[in-house]
Amino acid sequence: MAIMNSNIDNIVIGSGVAGLAIAIRRRMKSETVLVLEAEPNTGGKLNEKKWEGYRWDTGPSLFTLPETLKDIFDVAGKNIEDYISYNRLPIVTRYYYEDGTIINAYADVNDFANEIEAKTCDKAEAVIKYLNQAKDKFDMTRPVFIERTLHSWKTYASNAALRAYPKAWKLDAFRTLHRMNTLSFKDERTIQLFDRYATYNGSNPYTAPATLSLISHLEHQLGAFYPKGGIRQIIKALHQLALDIGVEFVNNTKVVEILTQKQTGKLIAAGIKTENGDIVTAKKVYSNVDVWSTYHKLLPDSVKYPKYLEKVKLGTSALIFYWAMENLNSDLDLHNVLFSKNYLAEFHALHTTLSLNTDPTVYIYISSKIEKADAPKGSENWFVMINMPSDLNYTDEIIAQYRTIILNKIRNTIKLEVQKHIAHEELIDPKYLSEHTGSHLGSLYGNASNGPVAAFLRHPNYSSQVQSLYFCGGTVHPGGGIPLCLLSAKIADDMS
Repeated sequence: MAIMNSNIDNIVIGSGVAGLAIAIRRRMKSETVLVLEAEPNTGGKLNEKKWEGYRWDTGPSLFTLPETLKDIFDVAGKNIEDYISYNRLPIVTRYYYEDGTIINAYADVNDFANEIEAKTCDKAEAVIKYLNQAKDKFDMTRPVFIERTLHSWKTYASNAALRAYPKAWKLDAFRTLHRMNTLSFKDERTIQLFDRYATYNGSNPYTAPATLSLISHLEHQLGAFYPKGGIRQIIKALHQLALDIGVEFVNNTKVVEILTQKQTGKLIAAGIKTENGDIVTAKKVYSNVDVWSTYHKLLPDSVKYPKYLEKVKLGTSALIFYWAMENLNSDLDLHNVLFSKNYLAEFHALHTTLSLNTDPTVYIYISSKIEKADAPKGSENWFVMINMPSDLNYTDEIIAQYRTIILNKIRNTIKLEVQKHIAHEELIDPKYLSEHTGSHLGSLYGNASNGPVAAFLRHPNYSSQVQSLYFCGGTVHPGGGIPLCLLSAKIADDMS
């Protein structure tokens, strides 16, 4: 057993987007920072795959709130344009329905509203009203619930909170997202489109609060963006920035224990132990690992996972196929959604019965539509995903069933036989997510937001049992997705 370095101020476990962000923030406080990563590459879920001229982003494919990324570079005193560039998308998502309807979700609010009116029986005015309500929710929650900890009285006594209290009813937390959407629109296709926003954090629109409608504001009023070179460029930019300012990285090194010691009767994080038996001592430890896995796999048995979190259901996992589509030039866009015919049945299978769903919604992301280098000329790189219950017991037979279901869904919805174009295939399933990203049972976002107080039931960005231990990433406050993970790092930094 060896000590790798005993003069480290901060250890970061995991190099996901939040891990990189907290490492940069701590380094800019003139402190030493060591990032330990179990995998060969940095990035966590934001990784990439390559095969004979094809490239795929492996994880999150939608980029919103770019100012949360720019803030990291501003903190470091660097110009973000020296590391990464991105452009706003004219169409956020193209939605396909089995009745033949195709709705382009234009980034421009008026264009999107007019598209809804042209393709459904809902009026443009209803869409604009809905998005303006979503903006109000976002403006209220951002300074109170998104950018600050929910676990300090100072947050609730802040000027932003005091201004928000009289308008708290506008958050619509005690009505479900689906209920709000059915009262806002008449057409089932419009309702289904806006119900989909619950899936952005692995939740169920039939039980998740209507507060989640604020996500639509991010896409249509603040914009969705695409980085030049793909989503993976976000990780590459942050990693390079971290290296430039002196953050140390050790990859292929699995942390197996967060070391603790008692001082004046209090438990304090003192460092980590690796799989090889090496010990690294530090003043502070930041876990960018799934919070459930941190408690159950890295901390002593005396440190208990909060009981209230044990009762909260996990959000969904995913099955993702990466297809090299040879000799195919489809009419699909960058982001595409092929809706199931029965959304209620789909979410019942995902969140209640946890069973095989024979008609899932299929998401297809084709970065080569913008990034031509991501596939050979005349071909496309398909990232094909369906939501699945968080579970590690999916057999090869079940995965094969889902593959057939997906192929049938594509055939029925966009009338395309894609099997003959698949030159190469790789996949990621819940078991892979669990083993390679530490996600508990493969859940992409940790606990689901199914309930009016769900936002308050995410684990805080610090430990109440172990001093000098902090948490960041998609399974703690404020939640999953690139911008929220970046903000989780800011909150953890502020609290330490």
